[in-house]
Amino acid sequence: MTLGSNMRENNPSERKSKMQWNLDNNSPLYLQIADKIKLGIVSGQYAPGGKIDSVRDFAEKTGVNPNTMQRALSRLEDEGLLLTNRTSGKYVTEDIQMIDKFKHELAKEYIKNFLESMEQTGFSREEILNLLNSEFGKGEDADVYIGM
Repeated sequence: MTLGSNMRENNPSERKSKMQWNLDNNSPLYLQIADKIKLGIVSGQYAPGGKIDSVRDFAEKTGVNPNTMQRALSRLEDEGLLLTNRTSGKYVTEDIQMIDKFKHELAKEYIKNFLESMEQTGFSREEILNLLNSEFGKGEDADVYIGM
């Protein structure tokens, strides 16, 4: 994955790369970077077993300090999504079940956040379900039913 080099660590409004990594001050930068890379892994942007850039190259391309990038990549290693071969670099795990597990956890998190936002807006679960079914009915997935 090739990343832009205009992301700056010290100014949240400038924390964007060519990949549109919008980073902010709401959580530590290394966690946000780890989340972006994790999203790339579960979405298939990084292939299972594929080699990723070195810490130094990744940091240079994103414009962050190499120590920050190392913390992000170490977190993903701790989670089992990245593996290090001392002689050839870092690789995405080949464990498809693990990647799917993280993908489903991420989906659950997105759904939870969506439901919380909708409920804060004043929608009941039934109204949310009706809106979702209505939106699915507009596309090619018109026969999809979402149950809660």
